[in-house]
Amino acid sequence: MPWQETRSKSANLVFLQSESSQAMIIEANIVDIRNRRIDFGKVGMQGGRIVSVQRTGQERDTASYILPGLIDAHVHIESSMLVPSEFARMAVPHGTVATVSDPHEIANVLGVAGVEYMLDNAALTPFKFFFGAPSCVPATHFETAGATIDSLAILGLLERDDIWYLAEMMNYPGVLTDDPEVLAKIRHAHQLGKPVDGHAPGVVGDAAVRYIRAGISTDHECVSYEEAAFKLEQGMKIIIREGSAARNFDALHPLISQFPSMVMLCSDDKHPDDLAIGHINALVRRALQEGCGLFDVLQAACINPVEHYEIPVGTLQPGDPADFIEVKDMESLEIIQTVIDGKVVFDREGVRLPAIPVQVENKFAASPRSASDFALEVPSGQLRVIGAIDGALVTEERVLDATTVTEEDADILKIAVINRYEDVPAAVAYIQGFGLQTGAIASSVAHDSHNIVAVGRHDADLAAVVNAVIEARGGIAAIGGGEEHVLPLPVAGLMSDQDGRQVAAAYTAIDRFVKETLGSTLAAPFMTLSFMALLVIPRLKLSDKGLFDGMNFHFVPVAVTEQLS
Repeated sequence: MPWQETRSKSANLVFLQSESSQAMIIEANIVDIRNRRIDFGKVGMQGGRIVSVQRTGQERDTASYILPGLIDAHVHIESSMLVPSEFARMAVPHGTVATVSDPHEIANVLGVAGVEYMLDNAALTPFKFFFGAPSCVPATHFETAGATIDSLAILGLLERDDIWYLAEMMNYPGVLTDDPEVLAKIRHAHQLGKPVDGHAPGVVGDAAVRYIRAGISTDHECVSYEEAAFKLEQGMKIIIREGSAARNFDALHPLISQFPSMVMLCSDDKHPDDLAIGHINALVRRALQEGCGLFDVLQAACINPVEHYEIPVGTLQPGDPADFIEVKDMESLEIIQTVIDGKVVFDREGVRLPAIPVQVENKFAASPRSASDFALEVPSGQLRVIGAIDGALVTEERVLDATTVTEEDADILKIAVINRYEDVPAAVAYIQGFGLQTGAIASSVAHDSHNIVAVGRHDADLAAVVNAVIEARGGIAAIGGGEEHVLPLPVAGLMSDQDGRQVAAAYTAIDRFVKETLGSTLAAPFMTLSFMALLVIPRLKLSDKGLFDGMNFHFVPVAVTEQLS
């Protein structure tokens, strides 16, 4: 039967269809990142793979450009508040074709079953998710999680073909002290030939060298150029992070041109409103605007993750999977279409991935609370106060006089963490930096154990907002000024079962309410809130068991009883 020619919404993409197979040819400027050249030409595809690349002349100003698809080199899909299949529908308009995904969040709630939930849902979409085995469930023994994944369970996960690496080893003290369980997990990954991701914020010098020599190959937690450059010089690859809360691009982007083969780009944690606006494409644009070389940037965004994790994502070479994007030009990176395995998943008509019905799995046992549960007697003398920092995961330990607690302009609020897996007393402390003038906010997204975390000035408000989350069996909530706003997250208390655009709109509305009505001064109050229980990031955090010093890894009292230097 002769071939029948049809054209897609992209005028450059021609389909040649027969009864038995489909071939495609696209004419455009071909961005060959590996060989660092751009030529006008034709790319032929069949059976979901690149079969030919023919360069027919120099770059043409009037033609569009095709280049390998973009890859998020480290992301927790759960932080988008969307299941993988819905995340995919939000990401492909931005030219993302794949993610290196750590299912650490849902694993801390549901254990191995949570990892399997992500794998099963991701398998329903052609978008390429590459999941790792979460190495720290629970992240520490200083908090209550919903599950434990030990080294034997890690081995079982790593032996699977759909688990690609050992996810971020946050227990860097365990690495440095030769903890047998920690070392066993790393050893299993090495024996199976799978890389180990790192997580060592602020660790430099001899400690960093020892951490890297344990066989840990990446770090996405660097916040300063000096820290990242030191680790790069020791052979560690650096993943530059720009998420909804932690934003390190400005400090680290010079590394792209200085170490082009050793740098990748990631979002780590991306809330749905931000994902609706942009993804890795936004970082590529910013890097180009900062003067980074085009091919250096694209190598970080498209090539380095493929090579480091050995994942089957195409790089626009013959024999590769047909994963690529077509853009209007190389300045705006306006996406004309996104193609995965030869299938158009986004074009001018919109997203071509269907919505997938979402199965709900959860673990939520918390009972309603009363105002008295959040009472905290204020002693005389000095108090430890968590200092929240806008745009950062790290916090400060601020020592303030107890008399300042009641001063309105001191911006000192109560923070509470409520165990959602069993009914025990709430942990309560003080925090500064949220700027709330009234009301309270709460979330069951609270890294890493995902208990309920809440911030507010008055006990009654804290009880009301926590109960709103409990009633929804997970979600984010805000109350104040006679209003109550709740975004339910019924999947593990982390993700919605609704359409991604609807979730993004609902999140935008509640975020605006917290800023405009309640008065928060933070760029991303809910994302910042979610990290206030993240014990592995210094300095001062709160778990369901109490106030925690993340530098020295031990609990500390709210009242300062010793002399601080």
